[in-house]
Amino acid sequence: MESTDNDKKLNLSIIKAFELLNAFTVEKNTWGVRELAQKTGYNKSTVYRILNTLSVLNVIHQNSNDKYSLGSKLFELGNRVSIYKSIRKLSNDSIKKTALEIQETVLLSIIKDNQVFHINKADSLHGLKMNTSIGAYQPIYATASGKLLFSFLDEDEKENIINNTDLKKYTKNTITSRNELLKELEKIKNQGFALDIEELEPGLICIAIPVKNKNGNIIASLSASGPLSRFRMKNITKYIGILNKEIKNIEKAFYDFENLS
Repeated sequence: MESTDNDKKLNLSIIKAFELLNAFTVEKNTWGVRELAQKTGYNKSTVYRILNTLSVLNVIHQNSNDKYSLGSKLFELGNRVSIYKSIRKLSNDSIKKTALEIQETVLLSIIKDNQVFHINKADSLHGLKMNTSIGAYQPIYATASGKLLFSFLDEDEKENIINNTDLKKYTKNTITSRNELLKELEKIKNQGFALDIEELEPGLICIAIPVKNKNGNIIASLSASGPLSRFRMKNITKYIGILNKEIKNIEKAFYDFENLS
């Protein structure tokens, strides 16, 4: 099929790009097109084309002598990985304590690329299998974590996300109306917590509360998810209380990392 052929071409291009990147070492940190072609066995036009693309993306930097070196984007991405690992390490105990007490799956999440990005997780002791994991993305408008973080953005950011997001319907409860979503976000902002009642997955309920930085700004969310059969609406206040018990320790994990986008 045509799509399969395209996928094969895309994968081959990525493989070639990484083989070129792997040639850059501490001992040999700059390369010319000709010598890199000789090193990898690719023809010069292929090497030049890939390097040119990587250069536009700041993955590769072209020096004044027409040599290439690793660019700032790799340093930035590497730092992001280190930041997330640090936050996971610093928040692990608190996340696990919260999951143990609330007896549901607990997630620590931020906004990234206009979606919810999960940076830490502690599974429910009941063995609930959620379709998400650390490093996974979920829609910002159909999750408790997403709606909570969404609600505290400034109006311009809200407008930008709404205008560039396809409000896809996942279940019968998913909010797909722009006006309904804005009303929901205003309600969440006023009450200080968010609920997802079978909006992303049938039978799944989630509640989220904010995580703040030193200046009191909302930078992340802490959420608990459980099945409809066990997650009781009458216990919302109790759930919020449990989530809040470790919130100060979790917030401390973020204090040295202000920009996570």
